[in-house]
Amino acid sequence: MSTSIEQFDEGMRRKADRLGTTVVHRGELLRHPVYTRVLHWLVAIAFVLSLLSGFALYTPWLFRFLTPIFGGGPMTRFLHPWFGLFFDIFFLFQFLNWLAPMAWTEADRRWLKRVRQYTTNENKVEPAEVGFFNGGQKLYFWAIVLSGVLFLISGLLMWFDHVMPRWIVAVSYVVHDLAALLMLAGFIIHIYEGTAAMPGTFRAMTNGTVTRKWAWTHHPSWYRDVTGRDPREDYEHEKRRQSERARAVKQWELQQEAPEHSADDKVP
Repeated sequence: MSTSIEQFDEGMRRKADRLGTTVVHRGELLRHPVYTRVLHWLVAIAFVLSLLSGFALYTPWLFRFLTPIFGGGPMTRFLHPWFGLFFDIFFLFQFLNWLAPMAWTEADRRWLKRVRQYTTNENKVEPAEVGFFNGGQKLYFWAIVLSGVLFLISGLLMWFDHVMPRWIVAVSYVVHDLAALLMLAGFIIHIYEGTAAMPGTFRAMTNGTVTRKWAWTHHPSWYRDVTGRDPREDYEHEKRRQSERARAVKQWELQQEAPEHSADDKVP
């Protein structure tokens, strides 16, 4: 099965690459090809539309402010299950796309033990064993998989409530809301980690590339795999280069200040 999935995914990547290109500049690495980026944004758009239309139906206060976006209450009620269905379809393709790199490993279990150091940025460089995705990213991915399955099952039961027992529909509403809250919490963390917490990450889903510095900092094992270089050595080399540059700038500033002091000394 895994071979069939990989063949399907590779075929989709080739088709997508014919529709767009990714320019990798000097000092950059390809992180996400066109196909992956398209899937990511389709999933994100479908999720946001599902979220907003769902919130619009959730309470009267949100109904008043959000339903006009979708053309009124009846249209919002009509569109919401379709947004959810599109989300699940797009995410299914993303699931197949990322199934292999999202496999859980012993390294991920060790990563979770140091999640506090990660969230507080205690270490400047991730452990050498962190690959294409770290343990937190994989945990988020599998949480979305679980939420997506719950969304689909409970959503279908709610959609066809006229043919389902009332107690099943009632339970489906509760499950649907809990899955939505779980996914919303993960979505907020995902946005934060992809922007403010890890500068340079967002461009991976726009341009498709990341800097080498970003790669050896956050995903050392992946950096080693794609470059054949030691991430720790390159990190130390960059530290020395930055230190030498800072010393050179400081020395230049002192040289610029020296003539001014000499001129002041000559004033009677």
